[in-house]
Amino acid sequence: MIFHLSIAADDPQRVGAAIARLWRAEALPFPPVGDGSVIVLAGDHRNSAIEIYRRGAELHPGDGDAEVQCRMGDQPRHGPVHFAVASPLSEAEIYALAAEEGWLAKGCNRGGMFGVIELWVENALMIEVLTAPMQAEYLATMTPAGWRSALAAGQPA
Repeated sequence: MIFHLSIAADDPQRVGAAIARLWRAEALPFPPVGDGSVIVLAGDHRNSAIEIYRRGAELHPGDGDAEVQCRMGDQPRHGPVHFAVASPLSEAEIYALAAEEGWLAKGCNRGGMFGVIELWVENALMIEVLTAPMQAEYLATMTPAGWRSALAAGQPA
């Protein structure tokens, strides 16, 4: 299980507010990683969270016994990192949120196994948003046995 993860954004406060809407959660300042950083606290049974740092924030190991250090550098807008989140919102609400933010959003089916809405945060970072029906599909198929079965059937494509 994942308790929290961090992402980079050009506008952490705006992105934090939008992700908080996806979860019906709260976005709060997160000063440990630089001015303007935000943490979105889902308020669920695992206290799930997403930390949003200003693009360019780099985490480096601290010297000796020191904790992690944050430094600013240059980071590309696109990369391999993405994640899937459950949302209590309907598909229409997710698309409306994306439209309000000016972000691309589109429905997709992952290898015939489960549906997602690709929400492109700042049109750079993909979050796979799953509505309640999509979550049920995901939970039914994304098991070790389900994945082995999909591979044996020549999926996922």
